[in-house]
Amino acid sequence: MTNETNVKEKGFIQPVHGTSLEEINGTITVPKDKNFWKNLIAFSGPGALVAVGYMDPGNWVTSISGGAKYGYLLLSVIFVSSLIAMLLQYMSAKLGIVTHLDLAQATRKYTGKRLGFVLWIVTELAIMATDIAEVIGGAIALNLLFGIPLVIGVSLTILDVFLLLFLMRLGFRKIEAIVVTLICVIMLVFVYEVVIAQPNLPAMFKGFIPQKQILNHGELTMALGIVGATVMPHNLYLHSSISQSRKIDRSDEVEVAKAVRFAKWDSNIQLSAAFVINCLLLILGSALFFGRPEDLGTFSSLYDALQDSNIAGAVASPILSTLFAVALLASGQNSTITGTLTGQVVMEGFIHMRIPTWARRLITRLLSVIPVFLCTLYFGGNETALDNLLIYSQVFLSVALPISMIPLVYFTSSKKIMGRFKNAWWVSSLGWLCTIALTVLNIQLIFTTLVDLF
Repeated sequence: MTNETNVKEKGFIQPVHGTSLEEINGTITVPKDKNFWKNLIAFSGPGALVAVGYMDPGNWVTSISGGAKYGYLLLSVIFVSSLIAMLLQYMSAKLGIVTHLDLAQATRKYTGKRLGFVLWIVTELAIMATDIAEVIGGAIALNLLFGIPLVIGVSLTILDVFLLLFLMRLGFRKIEAIVVTLICVIMLVFVYEVVIAQPNLPAMFKGFIPQKQILNHGELTMALGIVGATVMPHNLYLHSSISQSRKIDRSDEVEVAKAVRFAKWDSNIQLSAAFVINCLLLILGSALFFGRPEDLGTFSSLYDALQDSNIAGAVASPILSTLFAVALLASGQNSTITGTLTGQVVMEGFIHMRIPTWARRLITRLLSVIPVFLCTLYFGGNETALDNLLIYSQVFLSVALPISMIPLVYFTSSKKIMGRFKNAWWVSSLGWLCTIALTVLNIQLIFTTLVDLF
């Protein structure tokens, strides 16, 4: 009898003891032969759901604004952030495959009930902060594309609940395919826009080399914003769970090793796509808007600028701005799918409780919609206020990041927990270095944000 059946028969909320996301765990078969491409295709999918978090609406403003203010300088920051993301997501996927525990379950197991409850609260707030970015991005995209008032657009995002329920009925493999399709749409849109923007190629490639100028106050603040919006704590919980969706013999170390290997391939390929998209966003901002006095810190200002020949030059057109809004809507819908799954993972893992998927999604979305809705009503639909709320939601994610990174690196570096699959010494060293560096950078981001606020 499944946990879902228990919920239906015994009540609305029931304790859960077992595998992570039981309805999809071990449901996707993989080839038994050694054909690389067949195995890569079979194991591909979880990385796409994770990559979504690295290209959500929270990344857009920071990347495009970074290009508009500082040219191609901060491409090196995106590059380094993406390498860190690849390392952490590899650890996360490996933890799930080897231990058959997601990060929330492992943290609860090795910390206890009380601390697990506290960590659950913080992580839930982080998921809600992520959801705020999705609500804002979706509402603004609807406003730009169809002229729907922001207040109504925010309310319409609640309907995402029914979209997700429909997708879940199609099966997890189809959800992965839909997410990959939306990622491809976003990438194609920005490849097209960057090509017609004609960036300065020598300057662009130079931007991937770190330069001293990044340490200046303004550039450093923007760099911290890019880093803070790139590595998201909820992705670590999600990946450690959905990496277990492939059906393997966990008593066979050879099969486990193969699963870890192809999970790494999947993750790195999909995160490379996210890296390309974030680079395209910054390159677009630099090619079209660098050196211009206009403030392009909001989605609407970017939308308007893309069709204003006085700002974007000869390439400006309504097609560019419409494609931008379509990509923004696709990004928000992608993040909606992963947000619900992550919420289920952390609730089951930290406090061993489960509620029906529709209720989980509805509660999370309502709690996220309330602050956005109130902000929209108070400021009369002023998009700048929503963008500020989006920025502050990203700052809260910075607080939650060490809570997920520290146990992840510790668990995957432990021979007792991981056996022969524990991190090599240099991987552990890099993991701890990244954890310390990101924690310090995020503290700095919080400090600069509070200084700017007051």
